[in-house]
Amino acid sequence: MKHEKIFIENDKAEVVEAQAPVIISASRATDVPALFQDWFVKRLQKGHLVWKNPFNSVYQYISFQKTRLIVFWSKNPAPIIPLLPIISEIIPNYYFQFTLNNYDNEHFEPNIPKFEERLETFLKLSETIGKQKVIWRFDPLLITEKFSIDKLLKKIEHTGNQLKNHTEKLVFSFADIEGYKKVKNNLKRQNIEYLEFNEQKMNEVAEEISKMNKNWNFELATCSEAVDLQKYQISHNKCIDDELIKKLFQKDEKLMEFIGFKISQKNIFEEEIFQRKNLKDSGQRKFCGCIISKDIGKYNTCKHLCAYCYANVSSKTVLQNYEALKEKNANYE
Repeated sequence: MKHEKIFIENDKAEVVEAQAPVIISASRATDVPALFQDWFVKRLQKGHLVWKNPFNSVYQYISFQKTRLIVFWSKNPAPIIPLLPIISEIIPNYYFQFTLNNYDNEHFEPNIPKFEERLETFLKLSETIGKQKVIWRFDPLLITEKFSIDKLLKKIEHTGNQLKNHTEKLVFSFADIEGYKKVKNNLKRQNIEYLEFNEQKMNEVAEEISKMNKNWNFELATCSEAVDLQKYQISHNKCIDDELIKKLFQKDEKLMEFIGFKISQKNIFEEEIFQRKNLKDSGQRKFCGCIISKDIGKYNTCKHLCAYCYANVSSKTVLQNYEALKEKNANYE
């Protein structure tokens, strides 16, 4: 499925062709809520932005004219919280994928606030927009020669205990380092002696998280993992999730029509029928369950510089790009 194309007027008053996605992802490629929140709001107010395709370097216009939903991804959404009333006036439907890891002592995430500060942000965001719209991610799970599975599990448990009344879902994944040359090189440069997760270790972690969840009562899911963990009541996740969208935003008829949910149709038990469309995002990894969206971020711009990040080549490149973008208040051009 492709995004609809329309014609819009750009900032130079020129008529140009633009993609008009129904769902915006902001963003898998960089932390828009933490680092580019002002730019994002300004582009929302303008009604469009310019996005550079990372594979062919072609610039494309993205219009918000048809947009009904934004999915935010962030490790530190504190900067965007004061702007949510402005965003809500333009596009009222949104939810957050909030990655709240606790790797302070391990220095895997060097340029984000300390864990306790990010925890407070999570609680504030949950109280502001509702816990069902803030999904907790402990992502990725990473172990090293010095940072064992037991230590990792203790951090997950501590975090979950703080969030038990402030979210309804935990999503996690296992660091896949050998599959990403950039990640492997970055870890090597930082002298992080990582260990790969085999299936036995994955099952060990999943079983322990499942036990912890008796206290939390979260929905548990893995992100883009092939391993089957259903026996621990852990499902395969859809981060951009038509079922969650149906649950949260049923009053938006156009959004419901897009995902294939007809509110008026019921079965013999008076239950509403969800006529599922094939909306799988073909641009994502094989085991990703997300439905189609348009990601508006740019690689090599996230100055968090997380050691495991697949979206950055090197810290030098990232910081140069980030400063250039901030200086221009850019369109990611």
